[in-house]
Amino acid sequence: MADVKLAFIVQKPQYKGETSRLAITHAISYQTVEILLEDGETVTPKLCFIGEGVLGLQKGQNAMELYGITSTESHMKNTLLVDLDVLVCKEDLDRYGIPEDAMPDADEMGADKKIQVVPFTEIQKAMEEAKHVLFF
Repeated sequence: MADVKLAFIVQKPQYKGETSRLAITHAISYQTVEILLEDGETVTPKLCFIGEGVLGLQKGQNAMELYGITSTESHMKNTLLVDLDVLVCKEDLDRYGIPEDAMPDADEMGADKKIQVVPFTEIQKAMEEAKHVLFF
């Protein structure tokens, strides 16, 4: 039984381009890969936000109303809905003055997963355990 671990590391805010949304989309797409795997093989992704990447995670984004595009918040809700592990660096939230309760959730959509605010050491561990680490 082979488990391929992936780590998607978001280190740039959504305001400088599409990279954070691409990371989220790529991480969600792991489910489509599973249909191509042999029996017993799995893919386990982790989506991690560090540095300036934490800036786009706050609740209450009005991207559709203001810009006509979906927000990172709505993508994060979909991520939680498909039970993807999402790790957010506590030290970086503290550095930018973002409270933990400002993180989006998908409770109203029935998601069981929650964003995990963790120390950087846990994100480092996820990177070390991953076969592939992708930076966005």
